Amino acid sequence: MKALVCLLLVTTALAQTPAKQQLLWQKLESRIHEIDRNLDGVMGVAIEDLTSRQTFFLQPDEVFPQASSIKIAVLAEFYRQAQEGKLKLTDLYTVQKSDLVFDSDIMNGLTPGVTQITLRDLATMMVAVSDNSATNVLINRVGMENVNALLDSLGLARTRLRRKMMDLKAASEGRENIGTPREMMTLLDALYRGKVLNKELTDDFLTRLSTHRESWIPRDLPSGIKIANKPGELEAVRNDSGVIFVENRPYILCVMTTYLHNEREGEQAIADVSGATYHLFDRLARATEYGRVVSPGNNSKP
Repeated sequence: MKALVCLLLVTTALAQTPAKQQLLWQKLESRIHEIDRNLDGVMGVAIEDLTSRQTFFLQPDEVFPQASSIKIAVLAEFYRQAQEGKLKLTDLYTVQKSDLVFDSDIMNGLTPGVTQITLRDLATMMVAVSDNSATNVLINRVGMENVNALLDSLGLARTRLRRKMMDLKAASEGRENIGTPREMMTLLDALYRGKVLNKELTDDFLTRLSTHRESWIPRDLPSGIKIANKPGELEAVRNDSGVIFVENRPYILCVMTTYLHNEREGEQAIADVSGATYHLFDRLARATEYGRVVSPGNNSKP
């Protein structure tokens, strides 16, 4: 029944989309399929127009390793608990030596037992520099089971936080942090539309998620665009999921790749999908329903 409802919603969105815009969507679809064919690996894509709710999917329900992209769910539960008064963003935390794990450049430079930072600072470190020690502190604080309960409440049964960061033993036993393109898109949609947090905390959540710039969705996009995203990388895995705030036409993009023969090719595939998607939404944002764009200072003759 859920699949039928989703199909009806997509069909309705397409029916309400002007014919010329449908052609643009078809060209985007063709471009993404071309990128997929040229990638030596497996790719999944989910795109949602947050204005019209039109979507595009490629392998949307395949389960992919999430790597650091799962931190979006951790951040969401962190803010949800702040909203319920279970914690304060300004609560202080004293760094402990037991918190520190490999590949945490910032946390490993702090002084255990002495340095105090706020929980919001930890959240910023988790996103901005993907600090794994900061992430594990927040997982301990909010509870892994509560992160998954939030996902369950949104109907996201295939997106799971199943281990802490850098827990190689758990990973070797198959306890990977996982998700699907459709479910990550649904999570970001719920957060964007204020279904999880109030407006103030939604704005702060998206601001926190906008601090990471060295990733593949923004790689070839204009530098001034706000992008709330979180990439993830593991051996043979590259992901990036986020909200791209094109003025008047924001959208969600989730691209996941795995079984990569060449990880740089995976990164480039994500950047290529992102660039093609941006070009569609940039035109939709600036054009009339007939496709005419009038830029400021444009004195061209009619």
